[in-house]
Amino acid sequence: MEFSLQEIADRLDLRILGDARTSITGIANVRSAGPGDLIFAEDPRQLEAALASKASAVIAGAFAKKHAASKPLLIAAQPRLGFARAAALLRSASSSKSEGVHATAAVHSTARIAKGVLIEERAVVREHAEIGEGTRIGAGAVIGAGVRIGRACNIYPNVTIYPGTQLGARVTVHAGAVLGADGFGFVRDEKTGRYEPFPQIGRLEIGDEVEIGANSTIDRGALDTTVIGRGTKIDNLVHIGHNVRIGEDVVIAAQTGVSGSSVIESGVIIGGQVGIADHVRIEAGAILGAQSGVPSKKVIRGAGIVFWGTPARPIKGYLKELAALARLARKGKD
Repeated sequence: MEFSLQEIADRLDLRILGDARTSITGIANVRSAGPGDLIFAEDPRQLEAALASKASAVIAGAFAKKHAASKPLLIAAQPRLGFARAAALLRSASSSKSEGVHATAAVHSTARIAKGVLIEERAVVREHAEIGEGTRIGAGAVIGAGVRIGRACNIYPNVTIYPGTQLGARVTVHAGAVLGADGFGFVRDEKTGRYEPFPQIGRLEIGDEVEIGANSTIDRGALDTTVIGRGTKIDNLVHIGHNVRIGEDVVIAAQTGVSGSSVIESGVIIGGQVGIADHVRIEAGAILGAQSGVPSKKVIRGAGIVFWGTPARPIKGYLKELAALARLARKGKD
């Protein structure tokens, strides 16, 4: 799909310096850019390299306004964000507009399929499921009974969505993810030592604009509801247990595990391989560094503060502890 710089500027509310008729057909980085590509520069040094590239245009910050540019510029308050939005615009325009149900897909007669929906090969849509306008269901995906999927969602191949799960609009679920499975809940018989399953009859609700990475799993509530808030982004290979409640605009990196009944408030950032035990509360804006561990019922509090280690504590104190241990180790060798 081809856009002029003027069209991109109008849609993203950016200012143009240079030829507004310049044609943009793709995005690239500085090294690989060619004619028709759009790139970005976040500082004056990057701008010099960008202008020397083969790209057709550059998104840059306000620092570029007085620059003698050799190619057209789009001025954005946040160049990286402007570039991401331009990329999304190009991607949505160039994506397939096909719709319909593939001959090998199995769609129950009671399912409600809105207009503009694409259901690919061997996908299964069970009874009373609802799929919103413009949503794509990838090959081999299974949509359980009573599932509700909002408009403009993208469900990649081999995703499994268990019965009763609800997804908002513009949700992306990458290949192999499992949504709404039973949580890990068992009751031990003290007489026999055997474990018996505790009922897992709750639901899973996922808000608008959530993204869920490949092979991640999010469990339904046991008796309540597991909730993922609007705009939250979940990386590949993340597990979220039953009854967990996650706020808005949370970011969770790969291989993190969140145990049952924990609460993660809005704006939290969680690094890779973090382990969060049950009934933990991570308050708004806190940051958990990679491989941190949070024990049961712990409260992590402090917007903008980085917590690290196991048990997780503010990184400044943790680094002091490490330094003290290193000094003790050196003394032991003397």
